[in-house]
Amino acid sequence: MNSKMKQTLSTSRSRRHFLRTASALVAAPAIATSKRTAAQQVTGDGELKYHYDHFCVELPAQFHWQTTHNVAVDSDNNLYVIHEGSERLADHPSIFVFDEKGKFIRSFGSQFQGGGHGIDIRVENGISYLYVAAYQQVKAIAKLTLKGEVVWIKHAPTGSGHYAADEATNPRKVWGRNRFMPTNFAFLPNNEFLVADGYGSYFIHRYSGDGEWISSFGGPGSGAGTFSLPHGIWIDSRKQDDPKIVVADRAHNALQVFSLSGEYQSTISDFGLPANLDTFDNLLLVPELVSRVSILGTDYKTITTLGDDRERIVNDKETNSGYTIRTTPDKWHDGKFVHPHDACFDLQGDIYVAEWVSTGRITKLTRA
Repeated sequence: MNSKMKQTLSTSRSRRHFLRTASALVAAPAIATSKRTAAQQVTGDGELKYHYDHFCVELPAQFHWQTTHNVAVDSDNNLYVIHEGSERLADHPSIFVFDEKGKFIRSFGSQFQGGGHGIDIRVENGISYLYVAAYQQVKAIAKLTLKGEVVWIKHAPTGSGHYAADEATNPRKVWGRNRFMPTNFAFLPNNEFLVADGYGSYFIHRYSGDGEWISSFGGPGSGAGTFSLPHGIWIDSRKQDDPKIVVADRAHNALQVFSLSGEYQSTISDFGLPANLDTFDNLLLVPELVSRVSILGTDYKTITTLGDDRERIVNDKETNSGYTIRTTPDKWHDGKFVHPHDACFDLQGDIYVAEWVSTGRITKLTRA
């Protein structure tokens, strides 16, 4: 996804912003350094080393990737991948399901073509459901069964007062702070859930378990508790007696931490366009669009980074000319990332990484 920093922002301006931001980050000292042993195909440091497989899933011949976006894992350890898709290919599915060995199982979700973005799974009364956030011309959040049947679809919460009057009734590919462009979900322990309007209003919305809007917090700004592209969101329950809402405030290159009621608590800086979050045991996973994936401890300090290729991706004029590296796989380096857009742990603590590349790439990182 390109970073939409103003109410109406062209793709080329977004790319220039990405490069300016990324260049500044590369100039700063890294928090941790990735290592790669070519013979072992390993990335990571210390006890957090992973074997990598950059193409762990493959689509059947009748389908093709149209920019991979997000990933989620169900209770059977099956992988769900959503891509943005093209609205011109309305019959092509946007969601694909694979088993833990990478074998294709099924596909669905053509209604999200052109706007597919966030995907997550929640178990409710023993039944697993798929939650989808779609932007662009779709502008909706949806709850589906794992086979793709629609439970409900909701459009802009105009009752919040943050949106244009027709945003829910007439969704169009129009950008702005008064538009609904949801990106990701987080699930609260009381059955409510949160939606990050990452490309639209920059507010975090709270919903009931039935998908009814309750309240909002955040909004655009540069101060604590306000956002510039709140792209990812997660409930950090690693400390069970003190769970937190963590927001990947992408264009601020930071994570912001809140209480479960939405009260601001702290900011963790020095990321490279953090895109989303996930947890496993005591680890917090942060995919960064600037070419790396970070793993943080319970103190929100970085333990290690995986596949870091920031300096080459940002500064190499040949590969970055016209921002073409995301469309030229022959220029990608083994064991390195290009643009991690989402990442999640599977049931064993291995990691799937989805990258914002037009030809599609899902990497599996298996604990070494």
